[in-house]
Amino acid sequence: MDLRIFIEPQQGATYDNQLAVAKCAEDAGFDGFFRSDHYLAMGVDGHPGPTDSWVTLAGLARETSRIRLGTLVSSATFRQPGPLAVSVAQVDQMSGGRVELGLGTGWYEAEHSAFGLPFGTFGERFDRFEEQLQILQGLWTSEGPFDFDGEHYRLSDNPALTRPVQSPLPIIIGGGGANRTPRLAATYAHEFNRGFSSVADTAEAFDRVRAACELTGRELVLSVAHPICVGRDEAELTRRAAAIGRDLDDLRATALAGTPSEVVDRIGHYAELGATRFYLQVLDLADLAHIELIAAAVAPQL
Repeated sequence: MDLRIFIEPQQGATYDNQLAVAKCAEDAGFDGFFRSDHYLAMGVDGHPGPTDSWVTLAGLARETSRIRLGTLVSSATFRQPGPLAVSVAQVDQMSGGRVELGLGTGWYEAEHSAFGLPFGTFGERFDRFEEQLQILQGLWTSEGPFDFDGEHYRLSDNPALTRPVQSPLPIIIGGGGANRTPRLAATYAHEFNRGFSSVADTAEAFDRVRAACELTGRELVLSVAHPICVGRDEAELTRRAAAIGRDLDDLRATALAGTPSEVVDRIGHYAELGATRFYLQVLDLADLAHIELIAAAVAPQL
C-alpha cells in the first residue's frame, strides 16, 4: 500500500508550513505529498491567505529529493490547458520526474465568484474537462505543431515544446460520477481516486471504473482519500480531534480515526476492494508528530 500525505492549505497555510510537512513526510518514508488546488477557504477565515498549488509544488520540487508531488485535484475551470501543460511539465523537470497531475471539473462555485472565474453548468464543466485532457495529452506527446479545435478551447500551431520528464506523466481522475467520470478515467488517467466515501460507495465506483477499463483495454491504479486522526490512546486522539475542530465519534465513523490498529483495520477494508494507494488527509499542519506516528505505527502494518 502506497501512503501519501494530502493537505488542504487553502484553510490556512504558508509555503513554509507546507515545506515542513513535505519534508517531514519525505523523511518519514511516505510515497507522496499532495495538496488541494483551491483559492478560497471553506468554513474558516483562511488566514494568512491562499497559496498557488503549482507555484508551491515548483518550490517543493527543488527542496525535496524523493517524494512524489502533485494536486488532488487541479480544477479545469481555472487552469487553462495550454499554460497548465507548460507549468506541470516544468515542475516535473524541476523535480527530476516526480510530479503527478490530479485534474477535475471544478465544483466550488463560491471560489469562482470570489476570484472572478467563470463557473458554467455541470455539463459545460465536464465538456471543458474532457477537452483539457485531450489538449494535455496532445501537448505532451505531439511531434511538431499541435492544433486543437474544440467547443471551449482552440489551439493553433502550438510548438508543443515543453515536455515532462515522465512519459507519460501520471494523471489522476476521481469522483463518484456514474458515466462520464469512469469513461474519462479509463481513457486518459493512470489512477482513479475515490475520496471521502464509504466502503460501499467506493466499491461501486471502483466497479464502474473497472467496467470502463474493459472497454479501453487499460488498467488503472485505484486509490482512496480520507482524513486521518491517529493517537496512541483516547487522550491523544481527543486532543488531535479537538485541534482540527472535529468530533472524535464522527471521525471514527466517517474517516480514519483511532489507534494505529483501528486505522490499519479500516484501511484494510478498502484494500480488499483493490485500493493500492491511500491519500491521508492531514488537517493540522503544525502537528508533525502526527505524521511521524503514522509512519512509525500505521505504515509498517500495511
